[in-house]
Amino acid sequence: MLEAIQRSTEFLTKKGVESARLQTELLLADVLKLPRMQLYLNFERELTTAETEAFREFIRRRGRREPVQHIVGSTSFCGFEISVSPHVLVPRPETELLAEHGWTFLNQLAASRPPTVNNGQSAITALDFGTGSGCLAIVLAAKCQCATVHALDISGEAIVQARQTAARLGLADRIQFWEGDAFAALPSAITFDLILSNPPYIPSAEIETLQMEVRDFDPRAALDGGADGLDFYRRLAAEARPFLRTGGRLMLELGDGQASLIVEMFEREKWIVEATQLDYNQKPRILIVRRSE
Repeated sequence: MLEAIQRSTEFLTKKGVESARLQTELLLADVLKLPRMQLYLNFERELTTAETEAFREFIRRRGRREPVQHIVGSTSFCGFEISVSPHVLVPRPETELLAEHGWTFLNQLAASRPPTVNNGQSAITALDFGTGSGCLAIVLAAKCQCATVHALDISGEAIVQARQTAARLGLADRIQFWEGDAFAALPSAITFDLILSNPPYIPSAEIETLQMEVRDFDPRAALDGGADGLDFYRRLAAEARPFLRTGGRLMLELGDGQASLIVEMFEREKWIVEATQLDYNQKPRILIVRRSE
């Protein structure tokens, strides 16, 4: 096994894959259905013919720069196994910060509000706008037993995949899925305590400069934010207000260098900017706004 790991690491390194040894170990661990750290206790093990062929195919695919997450079919997000494919954006670590801010707010809201239920629905509601893999909606549903979560996306393939992941995690009855273009897909009378979104924010011209793993394998619609990357923020600033309850919050992930422009945009639309939160690299990453009354 160790020799196979070493040869594969050398191959991926030549192909320009970052962290080639780690990537190799993750792929082998998936083939063997073992936790990655268990590989270190089994270096002397001989791989079967079937295991060797499966591992070689995984390494060939990774050498073509297909993301590990697509090869194994899932990724970890806030401790939950989220299914991914070419139909959905692979969740990034920074987005876990957005999820955490979301569930913290909902649980604080629940602590200050009686646990009423209307027509089988919790009185506290949240919307994941542009759900993609469903990672944000799924984590909110799991972390906030008090809330009914809604998930919206224009992609039917993404909705199918997110719904399947929610069912696998036992959360299907906690999330309502909606397919369509932005708020037009929702019932007109519906409102939310929290609207959460990680919208496309890459300027169109910059997509070709992205890493191959992103440029060639993530769905373009989940990346392309228009000429300046801000198209979806404009829509949210202009259209979200009627769907957000008094006292609710709109929380958005931001692209690098976009914070000041987006803050100005929301202030022009008479939103109250509550906070801009930093990511792990101390860059502005999460915008939190509320309605002006």
